[in-house]
Amino acid sequence: MRRSPHLALLGVGVSGALLLSAAPASAAASPAAAPQPGIVVSDGMTQPVFSLADAIEERVYVQTPVDTDHDGRPDRVAIDISRPRETATQGLKVPVIFEHSPYRKDTWGDVPYPSVLVDDLPQNGQTGHSGLRALDMGVQRAEAKANLPGSLDDYYVPRGYAVVLGQSVGTADSDGCPTSGDQAETLGTKAVIDWLNGRAKGYDAGGAPVTAGWTTGAVGMTGVSYNGTLPNQVATTGVEGLKTIVPVSAISSWYDYYRANGLVVAPGTYQGEDTDILAQFTAGQTRAEGPCADEIAKLTEEQDRVTGDYTKFWADRDYLDARNVHASVFVVHGLNDWNVKTEHFAGWWDQLAKRDVPRKIWLHQGGHGGPGNNASVTLPDGRTWTYKQTENRWFDYWLWNVPNGIMDEPTAVLQREDRAYTTYANWPDPGAREVAVKLAATNATQPGTLTTGKRPKGKVEQSFVDEGRTIGPDALVAGPDAASPNRLAYLSPALEQDVRISGRPEMRLRMAIDNKPDANLTTYLVDYGPAGSTAAPTVVTRGWMDPQNRKSAARTEQLKQGKLYDFRWTLEPKDYIFPAGHRIGVVVFSSDQEYTLLPNGGTELRVAPDHSELRLPVVGGQGVLGF
Repeated sequence: MRRSPHLALLGVGVSGALLLSAAPASAAASPAAAPQPGIVVSDGMTQPVFSLADAIEERVYVQTPVDTDHDGRPDRVAIDISRPRETATQGLKVPVIFEHSPYRKDTWGDVPYPSVLVDDLPQNGQTGHSGLRALDMGVQRAEAKANLPGSLDDYYVPRGYAVVLGQSVGTADSDGCPTSGDQAETLGTKAVIDWLNGRAKGYDAGGAPVTAGWTTGAVGMTGVSYNGTLPNQVATTGVEGLKTIVPVSAISSWYDYYRANGLVVAPGTYQGEDTDILAQFTAGQTRAEGPCADEIAKLTEEQDRVTGDYTKFWADRDYLDARNVHASVFVVHGLNDWNVKTEHFAGWWDQLAKRDVPRKIWLHQGGHGGPGNNASVTLPDGRTWTYKQTENRWFDYWLWNVPNGIMDEPTAVLQREDRAYTTYANWPDPGAREVAVKLAATNATQPGTLTTGKRPKGKVEQSFVDEGRTIGPDALVAGPDAASPNRLAYLSPALEQDVRISGRPEMRLRMAIDNKPDANLTTYLVDYGPAGSTAAPTVVTRGWMDPQNRKSAARTEQLKQGKLYDFRWTLEPKDYIFPAGHRIGVVVFSSDQEYTLLPNGGTELRVAPDHSELRLPVVGGQGVLGF
């Protein structure tokens, strides 16, 4: 890696523990000087030697450079701080672990969602209510109690860190209006790091200036979902003082959260949600219907649920450019996260690799959220670490400069389907090779086949009718060996050995829409048991596309009814092992009841399998497939 922190060891404690002090070396060496406080390190990890009960807690309002509510005054964001008492009584200076969030308090738990039921595409849905529940994105409620909400302060303050919990601009006790991921939100978060480094102003509740003389200025950010997205946003600014981030289930492009290849697509389980709905939720009802109503109306207009095109609105909410990233990055994500889908970690990871940013990745088999603090991995050297210990050691290395060797360990930790963790040199697996798996059919109605060799003789076109509004994906994926009028299925022979994919599958489909100007287009990659198996299929990954965006996500182009076009789009990235004896399946249908807008049924689509294929990133290449 291109950057490493420098370490000054100022003392060695008993049992091989290291004592590191923030005091100058000359003071520590003076026999007349009082003992200086310091962290204690054992086995490369800080130990809990400071009293949480005695910690200092304070509220500060940091002035930002933005005015999101247009009242003529810079917005101030509220932050709550917990730090060891020794930072006030003995001159200890500590680094900061910072979590910023739009979910601290006063969220609007029953925002009316727009309906996703539409007559035809493209068309806005009519306003309606779709059974909204509170957004499950790492919500934390601020409470009046002796310590801060959550567990960051409980764990890290005793280990010699300050913990800062911030309230994002336009939410909770902060000023302004929420802007759902744009530069104003980024700068509102960055201001906290600037204040910690003496570059921004902060005030107490009475308006008196407050400074952060108790910190070294080294900051690490972390959080889950939106709380993890904000670190991604701020890291792209290159702000001085931000040394590392640990984004968990974090967004890297809001377009990829609410759209897919020109198609309006929901985050999993939140059909109908968009940037305006999220802003209303985080603002709270009073602010959303009052001083921020105009700002939220602007989100509604500019997000464009008609075309689904990638526009400047989405470019302003895209962080897939790591050229200014100076912080190290520890990416954590669930391989089965259908809320913040896997493209978010994969796209971000690609950009970090392109810029040679110091990085590590931990992928687990869960959905939206972290792997659990007690999840553990055994490294090649035989040592076993839990996830929480790994996070602890990561922060110690980058914020306290502890020489624990974490950057010499394997880059990728991945939980396999049996729930056991293993390590890899990188992700995607360097041994993955793109293999063209061809779609083939000999009958216009029966399921087709997958092959890497020659297709059967004879060209056949196959058709299906969109009824996704009334038929869910589970039904469309089931029964792959039988014909269905509402989807097409293509199956491989039983696999002779385990087949692992690592990376992005790509669908290449020649297709026509015979009776409408547009349609949703959906593909599922499925793990099926042997023929005749009664085991439930496993949906490995999914992908969606608007056929009118066949050339670019940024440009809608009308289609001619009945004309065959070539479409290409990637499915969500995945790392998955198809077991020997199972079959690989590709299911093609139109509207996805769980993710897309749902037009009236009856759209007729026609596929030419002889000119269609799925590109799979197979570890070991084509020879592993055996068909």
